[in-house]
Amino acid sequence: MAHSTVQTASPAMACSDEFNDFLVRLLPQVLALFALQQAFRQQPPAPELTHAFESGTAATLREIGRVIVAHEYNSLEPEVLDDCPLRLRFADAEYRRRPKSPKQVGTLFGEIDLRRYLYEAIEAGEPALFPLEKQLGITGGLATPALAERVGLWSVDHEQEQVRTLLRREHNVSWSVTSVRKVTTALRDGLAAFREEAQVARVLELLAKACASKGKHRPVLAAGRDGIHVPIRQEGYHEGATATLSVQDRRGKRLGTVYLGQMPEAGQGTLSAQLTSLLHKVLTQWHALGRPAPRLAYITDGGNHPQEYYRQVLRRMDDPWHPGQPLAWQWVVDFWHGCGYVNQLATALFGAGDKAARWFAKWRRWLRDRHHGVSQVLRSAMWHYNNGRQLRKGQTVDYWKAYRYLRRHALWMKYAAYRRQGMPIGSGVTEAACKTVFTERLKRSGMTWSHTGGQVILDLRVLVLSAVWHEAHGAYLRSRPQPTVSKQASKRCCSGHELIEAA
Repeated sequence: MAHSTVQTASPAMACSDEFNDFLVRLLPQVLALFALQQAFRQQPPAPELTHAFESGTAATLREIGRVIVAHEYNSLEPEVLDDCPLRLRFADAEYRRRPKSPKQVGTLFGEIDLRRYLYEAIEAGEPALFPLEKQLGITGGLATPALAERVGLWSVDHEQEQVRTLLRREHNVSWSVTSVRKVTTALRDGLAAFREEAQVARVLELLAKACASKGKHRPVLAAGRDGIHVPIRQEGYHEGATATLSVQDRRGKRLGTVYLGQMPEAGQGTLSAQLTSLLHKVLTQWHALGRPAPRLAYITDGGNHPQEYYRQVLRRMDDPWHPGQPLAWQWVVDFWHGCGYVNQLATALFGAGDKAARWFAKWRRWLRDRHHGVSQVLRSAMWHYNNGRQLRKGQTVDYWKAYRYLRRHALWMKYAAYRRQGMPIGSGVTEAACKTVFTERLKRSGMTWSHTGGQVILDLRVLVLSAVWHEAHGAYLRSRPQPTVSKQASKRCCSGHELIEAA
């Protein structure tokens, strides 16, 4: 039988004495609200008075909320120890009851004293259990789920000191840097398990919209990846990696993107595994829905890791629509990356100036619009190399570096054909991911990161950027394990909320 957490029965405030006690606790705040109202009415309106009235009212309402939340949470467990279950089970361990102990917990309304019973593990070496914390979903032992989510979302964009300031100002919660990190890490640990599931659902939703769109082309599922150097504490800069998976409709409009990000790692194996799993599940589930295969594009620069991933992974992926055959990926070398090498040819041949700019402007267009455009660029460059002025050593090195790059990647630079087919030719979304996933948060002035700390932020950022935060967070809250009763108390608790006994 399934293990439930809490029965929702009649409120714990059923007894009139308890209700009266609750009203007494709220009375000071209600009187304070009345006093603020009267003080505001007694003077002519003015900006300073308006500010003071609103600020005071907000603070008082927050305190009322704090009193209500503290009362309700603390009423969930029995007042008397003998009314609690004798034994609980949680995570395959058995626990026996012990007296209550207080703990300060942060809520959206401020910090409250949560008085909860401790259950001691029968098996030596196991940590103690606080069932009420599990029922409420206390994150990192410090925050309710609502406040923990707020801290996680703030940490996506703000530095730790800024998060602490926001906590004090918005929620009257004073935490140390250690507490902020503890809650953020605990939240990330919970959400990370649901990142892929939420991203798969998001991409399937985008593919459905793309199929329903109007246009002459089949929708495109475009993958990309790129590297970016990140400042690692006491190690200098090392290359992290980001990946994207985008959907384009029948007119070539990008409908949305999901993101991945990984701190520096030799070989970038984790990012490759995440991207491969994401692609496999999207395509498998899309095929299971009976939908036609999208066109598949892989748009990157010509770096080692992107090339290796294409050759060793993408070209070998099985096609769900044609079992036993590989998927038909089209690798496209980013057009703007190719333009960079055309510009390098121009500068090497003509130096900096108008002549180089004119040559680059012409052959950039030819690269994009002409059949075999890259071959014509190389033919023109070689003619000028053989018939122009003598190049200096540095210019010669730059020339041949750009020439060899364009020649080596010409097979994946058929931009005119790609455009006629409605395929993307630029990896702008992946290049932008380096900025949005990494630079805007991890490369601010003076910042350095540990591998672990940086990954916590990246794992939270990709959920927000992929527009799947709420789906992943909801799945995480629903999945949190709950203790079950293995041996009831001799007297049943009269509280309106009880743990369910495991069958």
